[in-house]
Amino acid sequence: MQLIAYADRLGGSIPALAELLDGPLDGLFGGVHILPFFTPFDGADHGFDPIDHAAVDPRLGSWSDVEALGASTDVTADLIVNHISAGSHQFQDYLSRGDTSPYAGMFLFHGTVFPRGATEADLVAIYRPRPGLPFTDVTRVDGVRRLAWTTFTSQQIDLAVHDPETQRYLGSILDTFVAHGVDTVRLDAVGYAVKTAGTSCFMTPETYSFIERLSGEVHDRGMEVLVEIHAHYRRQLEAASAVDWVYDFGLPPLVLHALFTGDARPLRRWLSIRPGNAVTVLDTHDGIGVIDVGPDDIEPHEPGLLTVEQIQHLVDRIHSNTGGTSRRATGRRAGNLDIYQVNSTFYDALGRDDDAYLTARLIQLFTPGIPQIYYVGLFAGHNDVALFERTGVGRDLNRHGYTLQEIEAALTRPVVQRLIRLIQFRNTFPAFGGTWEPLDARDGRVAMRWSHGGSLAELSTDMSGPSYEVVIGDGDGSRTVTDLLDLPVP
Repeated sequence: MQLIAYADRLGGSIPALAELLDGPLDGLFGGVHILPFFTPFDGADHGFDPIDHAAVDPRLGSWSDVEALGASTDVTADLIVNHISAGSHQFQDYLSRGDTSPYAGMFLFHGTVFPRGATEADLVAIYRPRPGLPFTDVTRVDGVRRLAWTTFTSQQIDLAVHDPETQRYLGSILDTFVAHGVDTVRLDAVGYAVKTAGTSCFMTPETYSFIERLSGEVHDRGMEVLVEIHAHYRRQLEAASAVDWVYDFGLPPLVLHALFTGDARPLRRWLSIRPGNAVTVLDTHDGIGVIDVGPDDIEPHEPGLLTVEQIQHLVDRIHSNTGGTSRRATGRRAGNLDIYQVNSTFYDALGRDDDAYLTARLIQLFTPGIPQIYYVGLFAGHNDVALFERTGVGRDLNRHGYTLQEIEAALTRPVVQRLIRLIQFRNTFPAFGGTWEPLDARDGRVAMRWSHGGSLAELSTDMSGPSYEVVIGDGDGSRTVTDLLDLPVP
């Protein structure tokens, strides 16, 4: 199992996060993904726009603290591939010195990709996760104005990834990672990294070639690659064949659809075709994605795992279950907008229904791959409306900052105690080291089995209930568990 967390919002620092993993969370996680902890960790995109990507923000700790954490658990860190901060010394040097700057070739501009100009068709073909065109007007000291390519925010300047200086920049970050004990590199937003005129500029053949080359550099340094791609499920399958790990972003909306409608057919279909080398998630720092199960936005003739109508019903149900807070934090009215994600905790998206929440977690933990739990989800957290209203950032609804006292209180809640017992079972029961197979099921049911030698763990769920049971077998026979606190752990 893996934990994914912001160090400043779970304990307050990297050493404090390590203390939690060695203390009240001891034995739960064999890996931790520390969301961007670079300088600064609280910029325009909460760490995904660091001014210095190779420096740990001193408010969170040091590289020595990362090394100390890595001594007892695997560490995943983000390589922010697509862009660099507008406040970085490289971009500031370019603004000051123009084309004489040694970093001038690092940055993408409209004219870089379209040297002969862009047609209307060229521009509308560009795929972007936010409304509008991906350009920001910047002015150099010498008065020259240029249109910088900015996929996400105006403070995140896209990189020309094939430029030699950019390659040195990314390579130096990888060198820093491996020198300080990072085990896995998450390639953030890599699907947008290569822009080719006349294409969508997203997950093109040129993108796959770049991912292959960059993955080779990561492997050469002894680390593994996790790719983050929100896209049509077909692209997830393609990416999975080229890297160590991909996210299973299709699982969360399909589980929600099954729980909301009692129709588990789309979920069962996905379980039969999904990649096995996946990090399974239900909730993330970015919200609940829906584009991963919908029709292809780039090639509309490609159907999704859910129809547009089913997705709309799913989104409306989340908004209803949250009392409208997710609606307020999602879409054009919310800052830091992504058009394909609903901002809510997973627990609140389910209307704070413990049985539904634990059923969803059972499916996640029984699905092949590496299960990853978001820190708010670990505590079955509620939407932080006060934080969202204070910052105006929709994603902050699902980014609560926990005090030690809040953590201690959360650990006493029955739903959290049952989730923790499930995690312990998943970590230690021998069957999960063996073979997985889906079991025959109909209507709103999902069933699957893990087996290894004489050890067996079989899950059966009725999504329309919701209800679940786990059959556990070993050399002494089998028994059925309907309360997760009865799962066997060492």
